Amino acid sequence: MQRKRFLLAGLAAALGGGLARASVLLGSARDGFKTAAGAARNGRRYTMRGVTANTLDLKVGAVDTDGGMAMFEQLGRSPNGGPPLHIHPDQDESFHVLEGHYRFQVGDQRFDLGVGDTVFLPRGVPHAFIQLSEVARTIVIYQPAGDMEAFFAETAQWTTPPDADAVRRVFAAHGMQVVGPPLGRE
Repeated sequence: MQRKRFLLAGLAAALGGGLARASVLLGSARDGFKTAAGAARNGRRYTMRGVTANTLDLKVGAVDTDGGMAMFEQLGRSPNGGPPLHIHPDQDESFHVLEGHYRFQVGDQRFDLGVGDTVFLPRGVPHAFIQLSEVARTIVIYQPAGDMEAFFAETAQWTTPPDADAVRRVFAAHGMQVVGPPLGRE
Protein backbone atom coordinates (compact mmCIF):
# COMPACT_ATOMS: atom_id res chain seq x y z
CA MET A 1 0.00 0.00 0.00
CA GLN A 2 2.83 2.43 0.84
CA ARG A 3 4.45 1.75 -2.55
CA LYS A 4 1.16 2.51 -4.34
CA ARG A 5 0.76 5.83 -2.47
CA PHE A 6 4.37 6.73 -3.23
CA LEU A 7 3.90 6.00 -6.95
CA LEU A 8 0.62 7.95 -7.08
CA ALA A 9 2.25 10.95 -5.39
CA GLY A 10 5.15 10.85 -7.84
CA LEU A 11 2.73 10.65 -10.76
CA ALA A 12 0.69 13.60 -9.45
CA ALA A 13 3.83 15.71 -9.07
CA ALA A 14 5.08 14.73 -12.53
CA LEU A 15 1.76 15.66 -14.12
CA GLY A 16 1.89 19.14 -12.65
CA GLY A 17 -0.07 18.43 -9.50
CA GLY A 18 2.78 19.77 -7.42
CA LEU A 19 3.58 19.34 -3.79
CA ALA A 20 0.10 20.10 -2.50
CA ARG A 21 -1.54 17.22 -4.38
CA ALA A 22 1.39 14.93 -3.61
CA SER A 23 1.06 15.65 0.12
CA VAL A 24 -2.68 14.87 -0.03
CA LEU A 25 -2.01 11.55 -1.74
CA LEU A 26 0.64 10.75 0.84
CA GLY A 27 -1.82 11.49 3.61
CA SER A 28 -0.10 14.56 5.07
CA ALA A 29 -2.74 17.19 4.31
CA ARG A 30 -3.11 19.79 7.06
CA ASP A 31 -6.17 21.13 8.76
CA GLY A 32 -7.24 24.72 8.39
CA PHE A 33 -6.50 27.08 11.25
CA LYS A 34 -7.34 30.51 12.63
CA THR A 35 -4.89 33.18 13.69
CA ALA A 36 -6.79 35.53 15.98
CA ALA A 37 -6.88 39.31 15.63
CA GLY A 38 -3.92 40.82 17.46
CA ALA A 39 -2.13 37.48 17.59
CA ALA A 40 0.78 36.00 15.69
CA ARG A 41 0.80 32.43 14.36
CA ASN A 42 2.74 30.27 16.80
CA GLY A 43 3.83 33.43 18.63
CA ARG A 44 5.94 34.65 15.70
CA ARG A 45 5.97 38.43 16.17
CA TYR A 46 8.91 40.42 14.78
CA THR A 47 9.76 44.01 15.66
CA MET A 48 12.19 45.26 13.06
CA ARG A 49 15.10 47.44 14.03
CA GLY A 50 17.12 49.39 11.52
CA VAL A 51 15.16 49.10 8.28
CA THR A 52 11.93 50.26 9.95
CA ALA A 53 10.57 50.04 13.50
CA ASN A 54 7.50 48.12 12.33
CA THR A 55 6.07 45.06 14.03
CA LEU A 56 5.06 42.11 11.89
CA ASP A 57 2.78 39.32 13.11
CA LEU A 58 2.97 36.13 11.10
CA LYS A 59 -0.59 35.14 10.12
CA VAL A 60 0.12 32.33 7.60
CA GLY A 61 3.63 30.95 7.24
CA ALA A 62 5.71 29.13 4.66
CA VAL A 63 5.39 25.93 6.66
CA ASP A 64 1.59 26.21 6.41
CA THR A 65 1.61 26.51 2.60
CA ASP A 66 4.52 24.31 1.49
CA GLY A 67 6.35 27.57 0.79
CA GLY A 68 3.58 28.88 -1.46
CA MET A 69 3.00 32.13 0.45
CA ALA A 70 3.51 33.98 3.69
CA MET A 71 1.13 36.55 5.16
CA PHE A 72 1.93 39.12 7.83
CA GLU A 73 -0.02 41.86 9.56
CA GLN A 74 2.31 44.85 9.78
CA LEU A 75 1.87 47.59 12.35
CA GLY A 76 3.60 50.65 10.92
CA ARG A 77 5.51 52.58 13.58
CA SER A 78 7.82 54.40 11.19
CA PRO A 79 6.27 57.72 10.09
CA ASN A 80 8.31 59.08 7.16
CA GLY A 81 10.21 55.79 7.04
CA GLY A 82 10.37 52.69 4.92
CA PRO A 83 12.76 50.20 3.37
CA PRO A 84 15.32 51.01 0.68
CA LEU A 85 14.38 50.57 -2.96
CA HIS A 86 14.78 46.83 -3.49
CA ILE A 87 13.89 43.86 -5.67
CA HIS A 88 12.51 40.43 -4.87
CA PRO A 89 13.74 38.44 -7.91
CA ASP A 90 11.58 35.41 -7.10
CA GLN A 91 8.58 36.78 -5.16
CA ASP A 92 5.49 38.83 -5.81
CA GLU A 93 4.45 41.05 -2.92
CA SER A 94 1.18 42.80 -2.13
CA PHE A 95 0.04 45.22 0.56
CA HIS A 96 -3.54 45.87 1.67
CA VAL A 97 -3.93 48.98 3.85
CA LEU A 98 -6.07 48.57 6.97
CA GLU A 99 -5.16 51.86 8.64
CA GLY A 100 -3.12 54.94 7.73
CA HIS A 101 -1.50 56.15 4.52
CA TYR A 102 1.47 55.06 2.41
CA ARG A 103 3.22 56.03 -0.78
CA PHE A 104 4.67 53.20 -2.89
CA GLN A 105 7.11 53.30 -5.75
CA VAL A 106 6.73 50.32 -8.10
CA GLY A 107 9.16 50.58 -10.99
CA ASP A 108 8.57 54.08 -12.43
CA GLN A 109 5.07 54.40 -10.95
CA ARG A 110 4.04 56.02 -7.66
CA PHE A 111 0.85 55.15 -5.80
CA ASP A 112 -0.66 56.81 -2.72
CA LEU A 113 -2.64 54.30 -0.66
CA GLY A 114 -5.22 54.74 2.09
CA VAL A 115 -7.58 52.47 3.98
CA GLY A 116 -8.97 49.72 1.74
CA ASP A 117 -6.39 50.19 -1.03
CA THR A 118 -4.16 47.37 -2.29
CA VAL A 119 -0.92 47.53 -4.26
CA PHE A 120 0.71 44.65 -6.15
CA LEU A 121 4.51 44.57 -6.48
CA PRO A 122 5.58 42.09 -9.19
CA ARG A 123 8.72 40.04 -8.73
CA GLY A 124 11.79 41.57 -10.32
CA VAL A 125 10.43 45.16 -10.17
CA PRO A 126 12.21 47.67 -7.88
CA HIS A 127 9.92 48.95 -5.15
CA ALA A 128 9.86 50.84 -1.86
CA PHE A 129 7.33 52.55 0.38
CA ILE A 130 7.13 55.39 2.85
CA GLN A 131 4.63 55.56 5.70
CA LEU A 132 2.86 58.93 5.45
CA SER A 133 0.78 58.71 8.64
CA GLU A 134 1.81 58.48 12.29
CA VAL A 135 0.48 54.94 12.61
CA ALA A 136 -0.47 52.51 9.87
CA ARG A 137 -1.44 48.88 9.49
CA THR A 138 -1.27 46.58 6.47
CA ILE A 139 -1.62 42.99 5.42
CA VAL A 140 1.53 41.97 3.51
CA ILE A 141 1.61 38.84 1.33
CA TYR A 142 4.68 37.26 -0.28
CA GLN A 143 4.25 34.65 -3.03
CA PRO A 144 6.09 32.33 -2.79
CA ALA A 145 6.98 32.70 0.88
CA GLY A 146 10.71 32.72 0.27
CA ASP A 147 12.89 33.54 3.27
CA MET A 148 10.89 36.51 4.57
CA GLU A 149 10.20 35.13 8.03
CA ALA A 150 13.94 34.58 8.57
CA PHE A 151 14.62 38.10 7.24
CA PHE A 152 12.25 39.67 9.77
CA ALA A 153 13.66 37.49 12.56
CA GLU A 154 17.20 38.61 11.72
CA THR A 155 16.38 42.32 11.52
CA ALA A 156 14.56 42.03 14.86
CA GLN A 157 17.89 40.99 16.43
CA TRP A 158 19.73 44.22 15.55
CA THR A 159 20.53 46.26 18.64
CA THR A 160 22.00 49.31 16.88
CA PRO A 161 21.06 50.96 13.60
CA PRO A 162 22.82 49.11 10.76
CA ASP A 163 24.91 50.87 8.14
CA ALA A 164 23.98 50.68 4.44
CA ASP A 165 26.37 47.77 3.83
CA ALA A 166 24.81 45.72 6.64
CA VAL A 167 21.34 46.40 5.23
CA ARG A 168 22.48 45.28 1.76
CA ARG A 169 24.03 42.12 3.20
CA VAL A 170 20.94 41.08 5.16
CA PHE A 171 18.67 41.75 2.18
CA ALA A 172 20.96 39.68 -0.07
CA ALA A 173 21.17 36.85 2.47
CA HIS A 174 17.38 36.55 2.24
CA GLY A 175 16.96 36.69 -1.54
CA MET A 176 16.52 40.44 -2.12
CA GLN A 177 18.65 43.12 -3.78
CA VAL A 178 18.91 46.71 -2.55
CA VAL A 179 19.01 48.96 -5.64
CA GLY A 180 18.48 52.44 -4.19
CA PRO A 181 17.72 54.60 -1.16
CA PRO A 182 14.46 54.69 0.79
CA LEU A 183 11.58 56.64 -0.72
CA GLY A 184 11.15 60.28 0.39
CA ARG A 185 7.92 62.20 0.96
CA GLU A 186 8.30 64.24 -2.27
